[in-house]
Amino acid sequence: MAAALIFGCAGTQLSEQEQALFAEAQPWGFILFARNLADPEQLRALTGGLREAVGRNAPILIDQEGGRVQRMRAPHWRQYPPALDQMARAADPMRAFWLRNRLIAAELHAVGIDVNCAPLADIAEAETHPVLKNRLYGSDVETVVEAARACAGAHLSGGVLPVLKHLPGYGRAAVDSHLELPRVEAPLEELKVRDFAPFRALNDLPLGMTAHILVTALDADRPVTTSPQGIATIREEIGFSGLLMTDDISMEALSGTVPDRSRAAWDAGCDLVLHCNADFPEMAALAAIAPPLSPAGLARSDAALSRRKPPAPIDMPALAAEFEALLG
Repeated sequence: MAAALIFGCAGTQLSEQEQALFAEAQPWGFILFARNLADPEQLRALTGGLREAVGRNAPILIDQEGGRVQRMRAPHWRQYPPALDQMARAADPMRAFWLRNRLIAAELHAVGIDVNCAPLADIAEAETHPVLKNRLYGSDVETVVEAARACAGAHLSGGVLPVLKHLPGYGRAAVDSHLELPRVEAPLEELKVRDFAPFRALNDLPLGMTAHILVTALDADRPVTTSPQGIATIREEIGFSGLLMTDDISMEALSGTVPDRSRAAWDAGCDLVLHCNADFPEMAALAAIAPPLSPAGLARSDAALSRRKPPAPIDMPALAAEFEALLG
């Protein structure tokens, strides 16, 4: 049975050490970064090698939002403007956003990547930190939901599973959670009406990712990722029933050792711990303590993976030309 882990790898091909660890640890899936990418042929070999290491069709994730958060870049892959900039610029914003994400899905599927860490359903606020703000889709619930639904639908049409992030809402974060813990002190009723609302409207998506954010109305001491109250809010108030992963467990928003953080996330109710930096000693330490997916987590995994379908046929040049025309 798969362990409740997602691992990265260090380079453009697997080392023997990584192959052995992955074969033994059996992580649920893998995540790729720019350090892992050279060209399409190499990337197809790497995704195949990762699956061969665990002996199954393991999910392979990437962050390919467009804009700054885009691992696959020119000259081999198309580059996209930041989402918020595109929404302001496009002649038909929602059609352009669907096209963008359908093109992204086609590029991912062609190299063996079948999960993308998008859409973002966080709302852009005046105080949103710049590391996040132009990655978002809008500053009102309706726009965010419509764009996120377009993004998710385009990915599913392209044979790629979407990951809804960052639950239960990261838009009020005024600091970068890669470096420190954001703190949100808004009243719970206000959060329910605004921050949680897009996620509630999208709670049928197959996969989700937590926000490393302290929401004092939910838990005054622990960030959502490691808070039983935070995860209960995602499951009960928001109604998200999909497979739930942490954001990168190595981010500086969290305190304690990586194994301690991971235990806390599993105990809080996260199905999967996402470990991105490919630090081999950290991966080995996590492999030694990782539980298998819980029965409920396994059922959520089976439901999510059942939605991996062959991509619907498309005319890539025609879609790309339409996309460019809508952007002027």
